[in-house]
Amino acid sequence: MASSVGVPTTSAPPLQVARWCAAQGWPVHPLAPGTKHPVANCADCAATGHRASGCRCLVTGRWCHGHLAATTDHDRLRSWWEANSQLGVGISCGPAHLVVIDVDAHAKPLPARDRLLPGIVIPDAVDLAGLATGFDTLALLAALRGHASPADDTTTLRVRTPSGGLHVWYQAHPSLPLRSSTGAGKNRALAWQVDVRARGGFIIAPGTVTADGSYTPVGAVRRPAPLPSWLAAELQRTHHAEPPQDRLEPRRPPSRARQAVIAAGGAQDGTPAVLAGLLAEVVACTAAPEGMGFSDKLNRAAFTAGGLAAAGYLSEADAAAVLLDAASTARPGQERRWAPIVRAGLAAGARRPLHLRGRA
Repeated sequence: MASSVGVPTTSAPPLQVARWCAAQGWPVHPLAPGTKHPVANCADCAATGHRASGCRCLVTGRWCHGHLAATTDHDRLRSWWEANSQLGVGISCGPAHLVVIDVDAHAKPLPARDRLLPGIVIPDAVDLAGLATGFDTLALLAALRGHASPADDTTTLRVRTPSGGLHVWYQAHPSLPLRSSTGAGKNRALAWQVDVRARGGFIIAPGTVTADGSYTPVGAVRRPAPLPSWLAAELQRTHHAEPPQDRLEPRRPPSRARQAVIAAGGAQDGTPAVLAGLLAEVVACTAAPEGMGFSDKLNRAAFTAGGLAAAGYLSEADAAAVLLDAASTARPGQERRWAPIVRAGLAAGARRPLHLRGRA
């Protein structure tokens, strides 16, 4: 495990915290100053009926839609925190394959015995005297499985919260996609006063300070340990694992209109031929549900589109639109995966205007 050397403290500027998180491979998004909530959407994204899927704010690098806007691009981070240096730091758990056990210590009445550990019958012979918080229910679950409580796991990153709770960070294997329990109700709880932050959610970065207090690392370890196998089994038992149908979206063929545009080298929609050829490679990935170098092909197309937009051959909005069209054709329903690729490619290409020397 990595030591605490170089890890930002609670006195570090938020941008330094954000950059350190990005260097760990954790996509970052801003939180409203002094809070633990994402920055509010722009007026268009806040409008009734607006959906994140296909939103141009995500492609063009705005911070709308919370964790869906998260990125590791340092230029994007700099632009966000230069706009407001007091923004907090959130981390999108899904793309980073982070699973964070969120242990609460709120003063609440103890629920019925059958609600302490969902799906587990606690015999009447088990004395529940003194059980009062999520620390207790997590310890009880671990004891029933013959393990120490994750709250006491000194091999992984742990972060004390302002309310006296604890975030226990783990790294899940990409082959085991796990989803958050936050907001899902009791059917996906790990234990009473114990939530799970994973895909579909975010976690507050260590070193972040809110009006309620700081998120302070505990001990010396600053990296998540691999998710213990017994805990992975418990997360699957409590319905935190993504169902198979959520892992693979149905394929659809490219529209005839889109095929015609690409075959014509962009003549029908004004897309330059050099970009149309790259878009054709992206759309060709429709033939297979996975692989085919989709990410690399989309990145090349986005980089080229950014360069063409910077040189004035098409607008940034049009560049984003054709990329969204091609990507959604090849990988429908996977915007969370490819939107960051499009954003980063456009931003990188914009720094190198592409002049076609007479090519259309």
